[in-house]
Amino acid sequence: METRCVIFDIGGVLETTPATGWDEEWERRLGLPPGSMHRRLGDVWEAGSLGRMTESEVRARVAAILGLDPERTAAFMADLWGEYLGSPNEDLIAYVRGLRTRCRLGILSNSFVGAREREQELYGFGDLVEDVRDIVYSHEIGIDKPAPEAFAVACERLRVRPADCLFVDDAEANVLAAEAVGMRGLLYAGNTATVAGIEEHLARR
Repeated sequence: METRCVIFDIGGVLETTPATGWDEEWERRLGLPPGSMHRRLGDVWEAGSLGRMTESEVRARVAAILGLDPERTAAFMADLWGEYLGSPNEDLIAYVRGLRTRCRLGILSNSFVGAREREQELYGFGDLVEDVRDIVYSHEIGIDKPAPEAFAVACERLRVRPADCLFVDDAEANVLAAEAVGMRGLLYAGNTATVAGIEEHLARR
């Protein structure tokens, strides 16, 4: 039996996340060469995105690598989260709320440890889906997109076949990966085109 399903990315789709320049500002404050901060913290960012570190471990490693005291560590992490969380895509979120009675809804997001709690508090994404387990975060499953296993976890939790799913993401590589596992892919290009693509998916027979 077919069960129409739509799965959304978060950053760049349900959230608007423009670059704030926080990282360049911290490089200036710390006297670091441009682009060097993320290279120094690359292992920390990877571990946090795949759940291999707790939030407290991330903070401790950031402080140690950059030589920050507790006050500056807190300010650094606040700036990081400020860009990460961005602002809600209110119009699209309102549309998604109206889909609850029409199809299965899920979220599949590359993420960072601590994201679920912050995004639920700010944006209530858990209210968009039937069950909070229908939101799949990379830091909780230890797999990130575009790995095919990430899409498999989402389908398993939603109890749907890939062929019944439309996946919406702002990264072409992730859309292509979704299509490679049998989903329909929709590259986010604004709310109007996204809503049209979802309506087309739901109208298919």
